[in-house]
Amino acid sequence: MNVEVTQLPGIGVRKEFSLSGSRRRVGIIDYKDGTLDLIVSKPGNPDASDQIPLSEHEAAVLANLLGAPQLVAQLQQEHRELEGVTTRQMPIRLRSPYDGRRLGDTQIRTRTSASIVAVMRAGHAVPSPGPEFVFTAGDVLVVVGTAEGLTAAARILTDG
Repeated sequence: MNVEVTQLPGIGVRKEFSLSGSRRRVGIIDYKDGTLDLIVSKPGNPDASDQIPLSEHEAAVLANLLGAPQLVAQLQQEHRELEGVTTRQMPIRLRSPYDGRRLGDTQIRTRTSASIVAVMRAGHAVPSPGPEFVFTAGDVLVVVGTAEGLTAAARILTDG
C-alpha cells in the first residue's frame, strides 16, 4: 500500500492512502503543534476531504481500535492449530478498577490461567508486559487462554 506524504509548509504533514476498490482516500494531518486531524475524502472526489479534529486521547483510542484487531488476528492465525486456545482483545475502560493500577494487581494468570500477551497503547504494541506495567484507560489488552479463562479475565477487568 502506498502512503503519500505531503509536507504542508508552516502547518505540518499530510499522510494518506487510497482505499482499495474506491476513489476515496483516508489519512491524517499531523500538525506542528502536535494535534491531529483524521481526513476522509468525499465519495467520488478524492481532492475534497472531511477533516475531523482528534484530541491526543481520541487519536490514541483510534490507533488502538485499528491496531489491536490486527494483532489479535495474527495471534489467532498462529494458534489455529492449538485446540482450545483463543485470543481476545479487552479494553481498560475509564472506570475500570484497574485504570492506573499494575498488571500484577489483576492476578489474571493465577485466577484464570489466561495470559496478557500484549497491550496496545496509543497505536503501539507493548509485548509481554510484566507485572509492574501500569494500565491506563484506553489500553487494549491482548489476552490468550481458554474461552472460560477469557470470560473470567473480562469479568476481572470490569468488576475487579
